[in-house]
Amino acid sequence: MSEPTQDRQTAVGVRAIPGSVWALGFVSMFMDISSEMIHSLLPIFLMSVLGAGATAVGILEGVAETTVLVTKIFSGVLSDWLGKRKALALVGYGIAALTKPLFPLAGSYSVVFAARLIDRAGKGVRDAPRDALIADLVPEQSRGASYGLRQSLDTLGAVGGPLAASFLMLTSGGSFRFVFWAAVPPALVSLAILALFVREPSTSLRSPVIVVRPDWLAFGGFPSTFWSVVTIGAILTLARSSEAFLVLRAAGLGVQNAYVPLVMVVMNLIYAASAYPAGRLSDRIDRRLMLAVSAAVLVTADVLLAAATGIVWLIGGIALWGLSLGLSQGLLAALVASAAPAERRGTAFGLFNLVSGIALLVSSTLAGELWDRVGAPAAFYTSAGFGGLALLGLLRQIQTRPVDSAPPAA
Repeated sequence: MSEPTQDRQTAVGVRAIPGSVWALGFVSMFMDISSEMIHSLLPIFLMSVLGAGATAVGILEGVAETTVLVTKIFSGVLSDWLGKRKALALVGYGIAALTKPLFPLAGSYSVVFAARLIDRAGKGVRDAPRDALIADLVPEQSRGASYGLRQSLDTLGAVGGPLAASFLMLTSGGSFRFVFWAAVPPALVSLAILALFVREPSTSLRSPVIVVRPDWLAFGGFPSTFWSVVTIGAILTLARSSEAFLVLRAAGLGVQNAYVPLVMVVMNLIYAASAYPAGRLSDRIDRRLMLAVSAAVLVTADVLLAAATGIVWLIGGIALWGLSLGLSQGLLAALVASAAPAERRGTAFGLFNLVSGIALLVSSTLAGELWDRVGAPAAFYTSAGFGGLALLGLLRQIQTRPVDSAPPAA
């Protein structure tokens, strides 16, 4: 096919994306701007303003992100039962928007804890129905472009939020609460776009949906390869505690509060740049090999962050952390889908998310305890140890079962 023909088809593909999908992309972008403006500064605010310790930060982040994973188990099924995905997405985005003013008003750790927990519950509620709504809005041949568009706009928000936070910290004399208040309008804009510009398709245009209730008790039907993926995923999660500790590490190495949010900019840029090519490569080789490379990169990142004494090693560790995310994005999900029986994939993903959520809570709490009791290097060296265990497990599995879970040749 000639290049002009390809260009024309690409242009047609972009034009074919419905306005509601574009609107959902901007909904994600504005909410991400709001969330990242707060989250990129929240660990420093908790410790320097509210007097919390690293352990408290770890518990908060672990519980919050676990809440997202557990809530996602049920929200997608609920949207199928209700048949109104936009309504459930509105609830999720509305919860997140309404919690934003609690952060600048917070005078104690408990208020921040409650706000963060409710905010993350909102994210768990909205993500699955939003993604399902995109599938309802577009035909099969346009879904890749539609999901890619939404993810691209989401990434813009993930970069724009920390940049805005850094700029506002510089112009406000370092006022955390000023930045947190400035994060409220983007959240409200996000909610307004969803309410006004996203149209749910008529029921007649949707593909028929068969709702299967997860069978949580019938664990025996899953093959050993599935439990191997769950185990490796849990160990990798232990090696990658909350990103809040990247922010704290930057502050501990002398980065001024106004520039600390740039940590998230570096990580997200590397993550975004590496995710797509890594995904394409994983379609051509054994996905476990890609996951092993990701684990090796994560171990290197943790060691650099543990040993860092200045900005160069800090940036190197953060960049490698983002690269590790990019290399592993979607691979575990693909391995779960390959290892689980087709009729029980819903249950399989639910179990995988539940175990990963528990592991994230453990890793973030442990990292906080080590940070407070021993020091920041101990937290990152421990994470590197877990990453090494995951790497050894993957290499052993590749050696002993070279065919299992490998994708078909391209």
